[in-house]
Amino acid sequence: MANTDKTLPWGQTPWLVDFHPEPSAIPDAVDFAVIGGGFTGLSTAANLRRLNPQKTVAVFEAETIGARSSGHTGGLTLGETAAGDLPGLGDVLAGLSEITRQLHVECDLTLPGAWELDRSTETETSPLRWNDSGELRVAREVPGGTVDPGKLVSGLGRAAVELGALILEGARIDQIDFGDPLSLYVNGSPVRAQRVLIATNSESLELSGLAEQAEPKLTLALATGSLSDTQLEALGLSAGKPFYTIDLPYLWGRLLRGNQVVFGSGLISVKNWRDLTALDVRSGEASELLRRLEKRVANLHPALADTRFSHRWGGAILISDRWLPVFAPHPRTPRVIVLGAYSGHGVALSVYLGAWAAEALLDRRDLPKWSNP
Repeated sequence: MANTDKTLPWGQTPWLVDFHPEPSAIPDAVDFAVIGGGFTGLSTAANLRRLNPQKTVAVFEAETIGARSSGHTGGLTLGETAAGDLPGLGDVLAGLSEITRQLHVECDLTLPGAWELDRSTETETSPLRWNDSGELRVAREVPGGTVDPGKLVSGLGRAAVELGALILEGARIDQIDFGDPLSLYVNGSPVRAQRVLIATNSESLELSGLAEQAEPKLTLALATGSLSDTQLEALGLSAGKPFYTIDLPYLWGRLLRGNQVVFGSGLISVKNWRDLTALDVRSGEASELLRRLEKRVANLHPALADTRFSHRWGGAILISDRWLPVFAPHPRTPRVIVLGAYSGHGVALSVYLGAWAAEALLDRRDLPKWSNP
C-alpha cells in the first residue's frame, strides 16, 4: 500500500509504515534511551529488550517512526558497507535474516543477489543491456536483495513494543547533558538515562557530534507503473535482482511487487542538515532532477519508452569520511554511542548494526575498530 499523503515534501513512496505506538507519558528515567525511530533505533530497542527484559528502554522519535531516511529508502539490502567489507563486520545479510526471524518481522525480505552494472564490461551474456551514456551491462553479481521498507519499520516497531520497549513519537531531543546520569531534554523536559544510542543519521548532527564530519544529502527515486511480464523479460529484470552502477552516471533500482520498477539517481547537497526538511520534490532542484531521471529511464530501453510513473520521492543519506559508517562512542562520553552515516548502504546494515549496538550498550560486545567519529 502506498503512502498517499501528497503534502509530504519528500514525496510519495510505494510503501506504508502502518504501525504507530499508542501515546505514552514521557518517563522520568530509563536504563537505555534510543534517539531516532528508524531502522537503527528500532532494531536496537527491540534487541535490548530481547537480550535483557529487566532493563527499561525508550525510543525518542521527533516525528513518527520511519518518517525520514528509513521510510524513504529504496529498500536494497546489500552485504557490505559503502566502503566495502570491513574487518570484523561479519555477514550482514545473514545477520539481517536472523534478526527479522528472531523478532518475527515480516518485511518481504528476498536475497536473490544484486547486479553491479558498468559501461565497460564486454560480455555477450549480460542479462540486461541498457542505453545510458554507453551500454550498461552486468559486470558481476554480489550478495544482496530487497525489502519492503514500510513493513520493516513497522515490524521492528511492533516487535520493540511487544517486547516492552517504549516508543515515543513527537518526542524531540533538544539537548543532552553529559552528566552521570545522562539527562536528555525531551520537548524541554529532562529524562535521566544510564546509556544512550544516537541513531538520527542525517539529522540532529549537533547531538551526534557529526556536524563537521559528515555530509547530509537527499537522493531521489521514482517508481514506474505496473509493467507486463514481457516488458520485464525484455529489460532483463524478471529475475527480481536489484542493481546499481559502479561507474558514473550513477543509477540504481529494484523490482517491486506488481511488476513496478524503482529507479534512483541524483544527490542534492545542503549546507546544513536542517535544510533537508525544507526540500520539496515538487519544486526546485529536486523536481528538475526527477524530471531528468524520468527522461533517462524512458531512454534506457524501448520497453520503457512510454512508461508512466506512479511515485516520486526523495530520501536522506549521510556520507562520512572515507564512506565508513560511524559506530563509535560520542566525543563527550563513552556512555553514549553514535551509529549512522551509512552512505546509502543503510537498509541491511542499520538493522544489523542496531542489534550489535544493543549488545554494546549491555557491555556484551566491543564496538568495531574501523569507525571513529
